[in-house]
Amino acid sequence: MRGSMDTLELKKKANEVRKGIVTAVHGAKAGHPGGSLSAADIFTYLYFEEMNIDPQNPKMEDRDRFVLSKGHTAPGLYSALANRGYFPVEDLPTLRHLGSYLQGHPCLQHVPGVDMSSGSLGQGISAAAGMALGAKLSGKDFRVYTLLGDGEIEEGQVWEAAMFSGFRKLDNLVVIVDNNGMQIDGKIDEVCSPYPIDKKFEAFNFHVINLEDGNDMEQIRNAFREARETKGMPTAIIAHTLKGKGVSFMEGQVGWHGKAPNDEEYQVAMADLERIGESLCQK
Repeated sequence: MRGSMDTLELKKKANEVRKGIVTAVHGAKAGHPGGSLSAADIFTYLYFEEMNIDPQNPKMEDRDRFVLSKGHTAPGLYSALANRGYFPVEDLPTLRHLGSYLQGHPCLQHVPGVDMSSGSLGQGISAAAGMALGAKLSGKDFRVYTLLGDGEIEEGQVWEAAMFSGFRKLDNLVVIVDNNGMQIDGKIDEVCSPYPIDKKFEAFNFHVINLEDGNDMEQIRNAFREARETKGMPTAIIAHTLKGKGVSFMEGQVGWHGKAPNDEEYQVAMADLERIGESLCQK
């Protein structure tokens, strides 16, 4: 079931998703908040508006599929799934705990709503392309979405999958690149620059959408609408986002790629998000 929420309500949901991300990573004392927060608006739009899904029936045969190719940002996916009703939000702080079903990377055998286990960078897009081709061969009309990191696309397998997808004209596939400009070792253009990202996907016969602000819900809506209207070729959405979006001391800081806030930092982060939530309620 696709959603029908207005932009303000989606922004409020995204803020709740961010609270869940911070809470989960703090509870785990480990994890990846920076890239989860930068992609929170995209996670929110996909699960609350774009995709044909049913939290009461996670294995619905004709559901749209999502593959988190950058699997280390599982806190973002888990928070979106929990807020969408797949499992209790109260379980988020058990992230990475011994015995918890919320592992450090998504696992389809244990987490309701996860369509593909992932974590080995570069591989998720291949799985998504296979799902999209499978839909075509089976005469199904479901769509497949996959989220990649901009550091992840330094992996060669990404471009093999892109070549395959373009050649097969998989117009039911949408590849989203979370272009926050940072990876674990620093700025992507200083580690191993993948730029120009748009021209690379165009070379593999993708329709490319440069999403100027990948944290702006109205721009996100327009991009996915354009992707849905594109026929005869897959779509790549290059979403320019802010690492650590929503948490003052994490924004634009590469050091928050893969570490958890301590108790004091957690309080500051949640206060930041509370203020954002209050300002949204006044609109």
